[in-house]
Amino acid sequence: RYAIPYNGEEVYLYWANHDQYFVKTAERFFDYAWQAPNGVAVRFELRAADVAQDNVKGDKRFFLPLPDAVVWEETPRALIIPFLYRPLTAEETARYGRTRQQARINQDALEAILQRVADHPEAAAALTAERRRDAQGRPVSYLAHHLRQYTARNARDYFIHKDLRGFLSRELDFYLKNDVLDLDELEAGGEALAPGWFQRMTLIKRIGRPIIDLLAQIEDFQKMLWEKKKFVTETFYLIAVGVIPADFHPEIAENEAQWRAWRALFSIAIPQGRQERLDFLAAHPTLTLDTRHFSQTFTDSLLAAFDDLDGMTDGLLIHGENWQALNLLEKQYRGRVKCVYIDPPYNTGKDGFPYKDGYRHASWMSMMADRTGPALLRLLRPDGLFFASISDHEIAALRKLLDASFGEENFIADILWNSTKTVTNTALISVSHTHNLVYARDIRHFIQHRSHFRLPDPLEGFANPDNDPRGPWKADPFQVGGVRPNQQYEIRNPKTGKVYRPNPGCSWKNDHKTFERLMAEGRIVFGKTGEGAPMRKRYLFEAQARGRVAKTWWDDVETTADGTKTLQALFGTAVFTNPKPVSLIKRIIQLGTHEPRQIVLDYFAGSGSTGHAVIELNREDGGRRRFILVEMGDHFDSALLPRIQKVIFAPEWKGGKPQRIASEEEVARGPRILKVIRLESYEDALDNITFDEESGRQARQRFGDEYLLRYALSWESRDSATRLHHVARLQTPFSYRLRIHRDGELREQPVDLPETFNYLIGLEVRKRETYDDAGRRYLVYRGETREGRRAAVIWRETAGWRREDYVRDREFVTAHIPLEDLDAIFVNGDAFIPQANALDALFDLWR
Repeated sequence: RYAIPYNGEEVYLYWANHDQYFVKTAERFFDYAWQAPNGVAVRFELRAADVAQDNVKGDKRFFLPLPDAVVWEETPRALIIPFLYRPLTAEETARYGRTRQQARINQDALEAILQRVADHPEAAAALTAERRRDAQGRPVSYLAHHLRQYTARNARDYFIHKDLRGFLSRELDFYLKNDVLDLDELEAGGEALAPGWFQRMTLIKRIGRPIIDLLAQIEDFQKMLWEKKKFVTETFYLIAVGVIPADFHPEIAENEAQWRAWRALFSIAIPQGRQERLDFLAAHPTLTLDTRHFSQTFTDSLLAAFDDLDGMTDGLLIHGENWQALNLLEKQYRGRVKCVYIDPPYNTGKDGFPYKDGYRHASWMSMMADRTGPALLRLLRPDGLFFASISDHEIAALRKLLDASFGEENFIADILWNSTKTVTNTALISVSHTHNLVYARDIRHFIQHRSHFRLPDPLEGFANPDNDPRGPWKADPFQVGGVRPNQQYEIRNPKTGKVYRPNPGCSWKNDHKTFERLMAEGRIVFGKTGEGAPMRKRYLFEAQARGRVAKTWWDDVETTADGTKTLQALFGTAVFTNPKPVSLIKRIIQLGTHEPRQIVLDYFAGSGSTGHAVIELNREDGGRRRFILVEMGDHFDSALLPRIQKVIFAPEWKGGKPQRIASEEEVARGPRILKVIRLESYEDALDNITFDEESGRQARQRFGDEYLLRYALSWESRDSATRLHHVARLQTPFSYRLRIHRDGELREQPVDLPETFNYLIGLEVRKRETYDDAGRRYLVYRGETREGRRAAVIWRETAGWRREDYVRDREFVTAHIPLEDLDAIFVNGDAFIPQANALDALFDLWR
């Protein structure tokens, strides 16, 4: 038992991991090495991993050692034990059961591996040496211990406490007051026993405090790495050929890598001749150029051709953990997002769903709480709307979380979507609905502006049989329910002379004076032939402007099965399970946006259905909505990216092949530029931590135990690449490198420091240009900060520069880089450039 911090609230929502971050974002498939007491080096080596990274694949997978492939090397006394990582076969499932499968696999492997090395005494001794004792006092061998460590760290959810010191301190006080100090016994024993109890409490507290300090230091260090804004590790663009100046077309025509990518992506025949390719580019303006296929020089020149780069960027695609993405976007998109739609894991526990969504309830709630909390709220506009799809499994929990985050008063509705038409005959009741919770950032806005929360009126039934100059119309009843004295009067049909009165308990829709005005305006009709009861014209332009009120039961949009069919039409096969249908998300976006250039965010983007919906909706109504999609799974590359490119290229697909090219109107309304970024992960941050042992040794000598218990981790890791502690590292912005997980291995690659900085200061980029000074590359961004300041950011490599280099730098910038009409000029490192300020202090990953 432990104490729950309660401050007298009427209702208080709490769960086991309430004050912890859910941080498990990826399995880590790398070699695992350890050394036995006899000096033998043992290495677990992963041969194959059937998995998608970032905690997001289907069937549950297990580590399966390969005893028959174990290799013993006499020199240098090393033992290699290979593993596979994959789902179990039917035979293996029957053998290992449905629970504790990995433990049973490990036990089988222990015996088999020991048999394999029986002829090698040194190897056998290394594996069987006692490592520790278990809770029952039984010996645990080195092999058993490390097998458990290796497999368990890839199979558990991980959490970081947000305030472990405070939590443990409160728990220690609770324990001392409720378990150590027994007031009943103290009262019975008298004051003579009191000193003994208080001495015991003092001793426990004296022992407990250093333990708390040590544990809190470790937890706070992990928390620091988790909360830091992550680096942009890669940036590239997808640009519609139709907006690329013709001067670039000849080089595009000669880029074989790009043409091969188009052939694979769009299933189209590629012309071979240069002129044929140029003609093809002109005829297909919705082809999307991928800057990854081109040189840095070409990409720099192409991006410099756009005078409003961010203004023309209609979509931002982020490959990274969604909580980290929300935090990085805060400065640039604070208060700008109009509509958020998410389709998070439903926590069903069923295998085959492409998220590992069998979190226990507490884990799931911790995961969702942070992703629907302040990081999200800061991005929403005051008139922003939030939609979340969820099943019956967690509807109650999510409703409570969102009430706590948005406020109960900002709940709008629970829209039930008829998500399946099929019947599950084995169920007690066949579930055919999915919940869609709707919250406002501030409900008062929609109370005052109800027209901002409407669906477009259906266009069916509008016609213009009398050639009314005001356009198509439909006739609505002129009678309404309820008795209103000033709306009770006679209406005479001018053609038949018949007199009409409201039915009992009813009234005419308007008073008599308004009726006469409507008659004079030609807005009252008497049936199709002019011989019926009075009706009022409602014009198409009025219906479109006013819209209609949404209902809470949606059975007139597509089902989940239709979402799957859409993907099969695009790819020719199923590349993602259970995608949401485009028509559902289109309706949500129609409800959630009411102006042309509003931003739609989906940070559980899956296969990209939300981006698809925005593109289709813009093509239909001429809007210029922009979308931000965040996804961390491998299907970012296998499904989301190609899906968005396919939808941009052609509006209709069948069997993985385009059925028609986009019309001129669809081309004009389609996305122009998409920006794609990848983010450093928490695992990347961990793998780029290094420790300065020498400075640590000196600090230990000077400060002793206090240093070890409280400060060692933070101090000794301050020079780690992921922390960017030394501003000197900004001297090499184009070659700053981190070790990054990609495709199941650890690679060292450059990090995009300039792009990261733009997000840190919220720079809306108008112009991105590069300049060259005899081999020195200058990258210059111009734009506006969120505060409305016109700013330029200048990047160049300055490592090893001396005074004469800075003088040359000043002369080149002054002569060649326009810096007029600016409120601020930022430059990395030192500079003699007039009015320039060092950006180093602003490159703060924790602010």
